[in-house]
Amino acid sequence: MWKVKRMNTARIVDLAIAVCAGGAAASGSDPKPAAEQPLLETTDVLVARGGIAPVRPFFTARALSFAAVCALTLNPVLSPVIASDYRTSAAAAAAASGSGQLNARFLPLGIGKSIVVDLPRDIKDVLVADPKIANAVVRSSQRAYIIGAAVGQTNIIFFDTAGQQIAAYDIAVTRDLNGMRAALKQSFPASDIRIEGIGDGVMLSGSTSNQIEAQQAMDLAARLVGAPDKVVNNISVRGRDQVTLKVSVVEVQRNILKQLGVDLSGSMSYGTAVVNFNNTNPFTASGGELVQGNAIKASFGGAPSVTATLKAMESAGVIRTLAEPTLTAISGETANFLAGGEFPVPGGNSCDPTTRLCTVQIIFKKFGISLGFTPVVLSEGRISLRVATEVSELSQENSVSISGTTIPSIKVNRADTTLEIPSGGSMAMAGLIKEQTKQAINGLPGASQLPVLGALFRSRDYVNNQTELMVLVTPYVVRAVAQKDLSRPDDGFADSSDPQADLLGTINRIYGVPGRADPARKYRGTYGFITD
Repeated sequence: MWKVKRMNTARIVDLAIAVCAGGAAASGSDPKPAAEQPLLETTDVLVARGGIAPVRPFFTARALSFAAVCALTLNPVLSPVIASDYRTSAAAAAAASGSGQLNARFLPLGIGKSIVVDLPRDIKDVLVADPKIANAVVRSSQRAYIIGAAVGQTNIIFFDTAGQQIAAYDIAVTRDLNGMRAALKQSFPASDIRIEGIGDGVMLSGSTSNQIEAQQAMDLAARLVGAPDKVVNNISVRGRDQVTLKVSVVEVQRNILKQLGVDLSGSMSYGTAVVNFNNTNPFTASGGELVQGNAIKASFGGAPSVTATLKAMESAGVIRTLAEPTLTAISGETANFLAGGEFPVPGGNSCDPTTRLCTVQIIFKKFGISLGFTPVVLSEGRISLRVATEVSELSQENSVSISGTTIPSIKVNRADTTLEIPSGGSMAMAGLIKEQTKQAINGLPGASQLPVLGALFRSRDYVNNQTELMVLVTPYVVRAVAQKDLSRPDDGFADSSDPQADLLGTINRIYGVPGRADPARKYRGTYGFITD
């Protein structure tokens, strides 16, 4: 059943304007109010259950057409768009075509990862340069899914129904590094480490507080890609610490040597028979007499004579060796120190094939106090040290003579190890306690075994050596200071004058008296308290 109702045509126009006003408000424009719109004439409208039927189609059609145009115009503004419209002018398109540029957008993807792309116009065709690396799946007229398949680079271009380019993407498919980023963040919360994919490898960048964290991050990345040569490590260590290492090498040797022996010699004659007797007892434990010619001789009798030589010597000695080298190096770097020298050693002969003359080649061997170490500052002030120290000296004990040239031997105390010590802490890096006892009795068989009288036919040699060695290391994390805050070994030193050296026997000037506190005063020139 139909019912005719008269309605002002302006009401219909107001509906259309309201649609446009709502769309314009959403897009940020300023629509005109309905009161400013021109008033149209009235029209007859049929109202039924299904809606409004126009009586005057001319004016009603104009109003509806106006509403449709507004809706179509504002529809792209109201809907979300991710990809931008790539339609350009003919001149710009020709320039882009001539330069080979697609005005493409860079899009990184992980292997097995996808991304949703919304396009501004309907998709007609899709161009994928290498489907083995990435692929595009179109599920609706304006939405596509880009999926990464393998490591590499490719591009994807979308076209509309007119054959015009809608959007272009440069796809770089790399390894999925989100898990690695989370692991680096969890393992090194105080460091700023970034990881990016480069082909089938990765690149680390950023900064860490020490070298150990940088190396551990590289190890994690190498495990991810499967080989260390696929990792580019550009991590910088901020504020690299400097470490001063003090090494104390202390050695004490005690030597005791005792020698006691009697040498007998005699001669007797009976008629034409002459009997000579000579018994010499050497000292074999120490390798010979301590002092040559140190003996007491006594002779008994005239024709039958007996000469007794008593050799007795006792020696006790102590040797103390203290070496304290100090060396400073940057965390992660190696430093070496040597205080000593080099001595020549024959190293073979070199012969001239023409003159057939041979000359002895000389090589040099180092000796003295050497120190080499590599510090790495860890977290919480701990220091990892790779230390190698050596104290050596020349000795004549095991020397050899070649063609009249005596070549000395070297006594060496050497230690090489790796430690982890807090800054300012000390640790015994190495130690040695050695005691050696040697005793030898040499004499005439049978007679030397007699009680009391057997001492005249034998010699006793006793040697006891005791050695204690300790190597202490103490690292410090240090920083630079002003020069005035440092002291030198020659601070305040002054040579003595000629009258002081000749008359008083001093080799340097002495100021003040030990134990007496002088009042504070300001001095000029060289001053201080120095004594030998």
